[in-house]
Amino acid sequence: MTTPLAPAIACSRMYNLSPRISEQWDRLFHWLSRRSDVDLEVIPHAAPAPLSELWARSDMGVVFMCGYPFSKLAAEERPVPLAAPVSLADWSKGQPVYASHIVVGRDASFDLADLPGLRWGWTVRDSQSGYNAPREFFAEIANEHSALETVGPLLNPHGVIEAIRTNAIDVGAIDAYAFQLLELHEPDMLAPLRVIATTRPAPFPLLVAARQLPLETIDALQAALLDAHRSPDGRAILKSLGLAGFAKPDMAAYGQLPARAKAIDDALSGRW
Repeated sequence: MTTPLAPAIACSRMYNLSPRISEQWDRLFHWLSRRSDVDLEVIPHAAPAPLSELWARSDMGVVFMCGYPFSKLAAEERPVPLAAPVSLADWSKGQPVYASHIVVGRDASFDLADLPGLRWGWTVRDSQSGYNAPREFFAEIANEHSALETVGPLLNPHGVIEAIRTNAIDVGAIDAYAFQLLELHEPDMLAPLRVIATTRPAPFPLLVAARQLPLETIDALQAALLDAHRSPDGRAILKSLGLAGFAKPDMAAYGQLPARAKAIDDALSGRW
């Protein structure tokens, strides 16, 4: 009998969108613990608890981190990148990328030409999917117009959905993978929405581990993630999460995100 490697925590707060979806992530983490021989403890870290506190933990084993805040850290301060998900959705094109769906009310008569003059909602300023992506999309269609109003922080997809449902905003952005998970497990939550457009892709939020973990623990977790699609039980769990598997993160792609954000700021020049 082998001795389990150093214990670590696992958390998927970014995509814990409902108890039913959280159960699927727990299945993955428990499977990963057995497969890697790492004693993973699944912990809650619900909003509004700051993600920065989670990412600073020295026992962080398998935790989602948005690529934008990851890319802004100095190399020596970054957690260790383990893997990036590959979605089964068409928008992924089989690559470890994601996008944001631009959403409006299901019964709203808006079309693309109307969007620059509407009230836009955003989640948090350090989010690629909930802030940078919709601002980039807005810059491409606005033709020098300013947003009528911007509303935020709405924190997460639930906040965007509720703001549209209550007419607090006209349009917002939802992480396309979060949208996919809701389609799979909570379709009623999406009933108030209609997807009107999808943004340019960006590198998928990646799973990271603390730099303080032993190298053998990090290697075991990464190997189990990258091989998950090769076993029948792993594939079944991945399918329940809308994933084809995991891939090695493309660090060059993440490194482009700060420059991309600056280009958005320059293009908007205070109009959002």
